[in-house]
Amino acid sequence: MAEIDGLEHWVAVLSRADLPVMKHTARDLAALCEDDRRLNPSSIAVIVARDPIMTVKLLRYLQRHKHKAQTAEVVQIEQALLMMGVEAFFNKVPPEPLLEEVLQSHAPALPPALRVVHRSLRASEYAKDWAVLLRDLHYEEVRIAALLHDIAEILMWCFAPEPMLEIHRIKQQNKALRSRDVQQQVLGFMLFDLQREIAAQWGLPQLLLTLMNDSCSNQPRVRNVELAANLARHSANGWDDAALPDDFNEIAELLRIPAEEVMIMLEADAGIVCDLSKPH
Repeated sequence: MAEIDGLEHWVAVLSRADLPVMKHTARDLAALCEDDRRLNPSSIAVIVARDPIMTVKLLRYLQRHKHKAQTAEVVQIEQALLMMGVEAFFNKVPPEPLLEEVLQSHAPALPPALRVVHRSLRASEYAKDWAVLLRDLHYEEVRIAALLHDIAEILMWCFAPEPMLEIHRIKQQNKALRSRDVQQQVLGFMLFDLQREIAAQWGLPQLLLTLMNDSCSNQPRVRNVELAANLARHSANGWDDAALPDDFNEIAELLRIPAEEVMIMLEADAGIVCDLSKPH
């Protein structure tokens, strides 16, 4: 693959790109603007928190315009909005362009792109719930890290739909192939490496970089994020996915509860039987 299409090229493209947001994010923020009684940082944060691209768009802007006197890193969305102010948010980080419009000329890429967004939302909910169970007072940091765990994949669906469709096609033909191997084959790099590079390039808070980095999974909070992302990805294939029994066991180890209790907690389909004692 030509060097111009390599990792450095895509880091540069995504660093200068105007990141698209979900149509429902723009719609909900517009509706909020019409209601002065409800328009405040807290209500805006609830909407932003449901959109991984809007979340990273806000954090990227804040890092690029950080005050010299600011020493503490801002990770939480509401905290960022309080610092920024409501008017500045709408002026400086408007909810546009729309992901659905960006992919209008690549219609086949829209459903898989939306599936990754949905998967990220599920991962963020799992991670937050487990952080609360583990009495993590800063559970919102863990939630955001899980929400952004696969942000590079989402962005590449937006800006490189054809190669991403090729990766998807190859994976569908041979489900045994490792995603990272197929990414390397088609893109010339792995999405994990792209994510690490853009996160550093954008100057995202170090705490987020650590929490999103699976190689730091010896830390319980990072392990939480990793397992939440794994569960969301595997369960998206159906609750009979072969990787789920291992997921349940690993989540049980994290939460220090029986694996059967994890299954009940997740309300896994009662018709699916997983032999948790069987090696995989």
